[in-house]
Amino acid sequence: MSEKSIERIIGLLQEMLKWIKFAGSREVRTVLMSILDTEQKRLVYHWSNGEYGSVEIGKIVGASDTTVRRHWESWARLGIVEPLRVRGGVRYKKSFDLEDFGFTTPQTKPETDMENKALKEE
Repeated sequence: MSEKSIERIIGLLQEMLKWIKFAGSREVRTVLMSILDTEQKRLVYHWSNGEYGSVEIGKIVGASDTTVRRHWESWARLGIVEPLRVRGGVRYKKSFDLEDFGFTTPQTKPETDMENKALKEE
């Protein structure tokens, strides 16, 4: 296959992806609004970026690690988080950024150790 053909295929795939995202955005927003119906759930989802485990996210949002894991398992069945294998188990990464669907980024408590750590790393 020629380089020109490959470039054309890539261009077509990018165009298709754009339209698929557009077509599904309303449904994604509706699902996120329905499922993330509390501030705590939105915070758990927001911090589920694959970098933090359930214990760390629980400390950030003021929830138990069991609660975080229960949310992750439920959300994984819906397809709004994806499992990531890490040493010692599995953690989950959100499939969508809340800001992309009109949600404001939930605020966490500034005194939280994990948030301060995250801010320092940026």
